[in-house]
Amino acid sequence: MTDKVLVVIPAYNEALNIERVVGGVIENYPMFDYVIINDGSTDNTAEICRKHNWRIIDLPVNLGLAGAFQTGLKYAHRHGYRYAIQFDGDGQHRPEYILPMKEKMNEGYDIVIGSRYVSERKPHSLRMFGSRLLSGAIWFTTGVLVKDPTSGMRMFSHKMIKEFADGLNYGPEPDTISYLIRHGAKVAEIPVVMDERILGESYLNPLNAARYMGKMLFSILLVQSFRIRDRR
Repeated sequence: MTDKVLVVIPAYNEALNIERVVGGVIENYPMFDYVIINDGSTDNTAEICRKHNWRIIDLPVNLGLAGAFQTGLKYAHRHGYRYAIQFDGDGQHRPEYILPMKEKMNEGYDIVIGSRYVSERKPHSLRMFGSRLLSGAIWFTTGVLVKDPTSGMRMFSHKMIKEFADGLNYGPEPDTISYLIRHGAKVAEIPVVMDERILGESYLNPLNAARYMGKMLFSILLVQSFRIRDRR
């Protein structure tokens, strides 16, 4: 098994950001492998990647983050990567934290989360109120405190890569993290700084963010108790 990290970059209509994001990883951190998952983009995301001869997997339709990320982990599993990291194509994640996350993984963790709130206090806002609720729900159901449950910058071990690659309904979301903790996954957080999206629009407007938090809270507190684990 290779000791390399695979940087999985899901991208949906990220033509305004993808060149800066992927170029920054390739130019400054060539020790990491990468794969771009073009999630049925309707803009010229794919054309930009092909122009640079970047490693890209095209999905014929938009599967959403869960389907795109699972595609990336199937690729990671097939090629024997020890670690894989979710790295958003919108430019919010900083690649300088990938190596510290790998070093933390080497201590024996299954999941390492790049957290904005290890040493920083969460600001007072409706979105952060939702984050606090999710942290509380995960702690209530697992006994483990995850300070930044909505962080999308997560690194997974080979064991977790296999879980995601083989499972039919594994998405990189707080409820799945909670579920995996309940089944023995060891999780750690390291402090990171995340950038604001510079170009393009996030789907998480206030209404969608509220719906997302409610859905995750319901899933963590109720749905995960009845979920059957895929043990293929």
